[in-house]
Amino acid sequence: MSDGNEAGVGSISWFDLTVGDAERLRDFYGRVVGWRPTEVDMGGYSDFNMNAPETGRTVAGICHARNTNSDLPSQWLIYITVSDLDDSMEGCRELGGRVLAGPKSLGNMGRYCVIEDPEGAVAALFEPTS
Repeated sequence: MSDGNEAGVGSISWFDLTVGDAERLRDFYGRVVGWRPTEVDMGGYSDFNMNAPETGRTVAGICHARNTNSDLPSQWLIYITVSDLDDSMEGCRELGGRVLAGPKSLGNMGRYCVIEDPEGAVAALFEPTS
């Protein structure tokens, strides 16, 4: 995952796909779009960074629905960088949205939560560590 500082507040800083069978979808997207995987050790299993074939740049993640991802639905999830996660969660609730998961730590990278907007669309909010 990007640390979110390159793109800035309000930018989409990452894309993750969380599913029950990450290996299957790693192979699916490798074949369909040409992404090349790099394993990410999750302590007993691996998730995957997916890299563009021409540049090798990491463009997305494919993750198992385990541990901190166990409560997430199978879907592509965008991460939007915010400056204050607590304030953003409060605003979400005030305006009719729901916080579905989190806040959760991403270690030294920052914190995130998953929200549902008033129309039912889901996104993650990411506050990078300063």
